[in-house]
Amino acid sequence: MKKFFKQKNKKEGFTLVETLIAIAIFSMSILALMSVLGSGIADTSYAKQKTIASYLAEEGIEAVRNFRDNYLLYGGGNNWTNFISKLVSCNRGEGNGCGINSTFATTDNRFIFKCSDTARCNLYLDNGDYNVVTGNDSGFVREIWMENMGDDEVKIYSTVSWRQGSGSYSITLSGNLYNWIEY
Repeated sequence: MKKFFKQKNKKEGFTLVETLIAIAIFSMSILALMSVLGSGIADTSYAKQKTIASYLAEEGIEAVRNFRDNYLLYGGGNNWTNFISKLVSCNRGEGNGCGINSTFATTDNRFIFKCSDTARCNLYLDNGDYNVVTGNDSGFVREIWMENMGDDEVKIYSTVSWRQGSGSYSITLSGNLYNWIEY
């Protein structure tokens, strides 16, 4: 009889509570993993947009430098003052900056234009090229402005801004231009 009372009916397995706890732990770990992956994808997308924006900002400064070189060599009477007069309306204190239209010849006065609103300085993507004329809206806006540093020097600023998710971002680069024409 003693033996009968000592022997219990043992069944191996998980109880319902153990199963629920295991499922909860597994779900939380999957949720944490998905959160990390989601933020990683968002950070990668931001890095890509920032890289493109910095290249577009540098392109803006290089375009003005190229226009300066061509204007002083081939147009406008080789006159630094005439070239700077094209950029005077691009002073930041007067509102929006300017845009660059690379489809015009460098001796054409329309290569740089005042942005009356941000829509005029939108950059469009057309067959891999960013421009201000045709194509699909790239989501980037580029404004260029200058600061007069003296008779023979100006500082050119190029700001590219974009919207991503719920935020607005921008990057600004600058470069100095000098009057290199010898008198």
